[in-house]
Amino acid sequence: MTEIQHAQLAADTAAAGGVVMLVGAPDTGKTTLSHQIMTEGVKAGKSIAYVDADVGQSTVGPPTCVGLRWINSADDLDNLSKAVELRVVGSTSPERLVLQQVLATATLVDVGRRSADLVVIDTTGAVSGVVGQTLKYHKMELCRPELVVALQRGAEMEPVIGMLRRFFAGRVETLPVDPEVAPVSPHERSELRQAGFAVAFEDPLERWRVRPTVFAPTISAGLDFARLNGVLVGVQDGEGRCLGLGALEYDEGVLRVVTNCGEGMQGLRLGSLRVDLKNHKVQRVNLREVMFGLDR
Repeated sequence: MTEIQHAQLAADTAAAGGVVMLVGAPDTGKTTLSHQIMTEGVKAGKSIAYVDADVGQSTVGPPTCVGLRWINSADDLDNLSKAVELRVVGSTSPERLVLQQVLATATLVDVGRRSADLVVIDTTGAVSGVVGQTLKYHKMELCRPELVVALQRGAEMEPVIGMLRRFFAGRVETLPVDPEVAPVSPHERSELRQAGFAVAFEDPLERWRVRPTVFAPTISAGLDFARLNGVLVGVQDGEGRCLGLGALEYDEGVLRVVTNCGEGMQGLRLGSLRVDLKNHKVQRVNLREVMFGLDR
């Protein structure tokens, strides 16, 4: 029965076109259903924009980024990893970065809306508490989807569903989670993110000397640059687009960015992670603490 419900919704959504946003807790099959909707869209001859806003378990582009991928054929669905546009958020979790996450997603949805018949938004599994609900509220507000599909196992999505229906005109549909969806352990999620960072930092890597003036947020020339060692950055092109990821390196009094996408670099967006380029493991950092020695 669940399989039939999913198939029918995918076909109806593809036929209707417009913007659809999928929401649900981790391991509810959002990415799988996104793929199903896009498959039906290809069959229906639709031009499709896939906006992958799941910054922790990215399908399009590297972790910490929202990625856009054009889908025009079945072959495109077999190779989703290469983004045509990126916006960096700088973390694998929306906590403390709701603004960055919402704006990155809304910006790419607008790009997709201008060119595609169907825009599919895949989102993070953050759906509960103040952070999760605030994130979904503002994504709804700025992305303006005609349809929201909420996947839930029980009633865990009801607070979000009720909120979205109360404040917005977009239609909200609920679907049960496909029982075939296999849970992914925290260890497996960590390994997948690690693999994503390994791809983002694959050779050939170059080291570019950088000045304090190229950063957002701006850093003080008086900062001990050793505090920035290993901090993840988004490499920006000067027109709001992210070219890829980099990591800061401070050695013998010189601050550099290590990246494989330095051509066209105009600035660097500071992230909230440190990355080890030897094993591609990451750990959270608090930028205020790094830059000012404060944590508040």
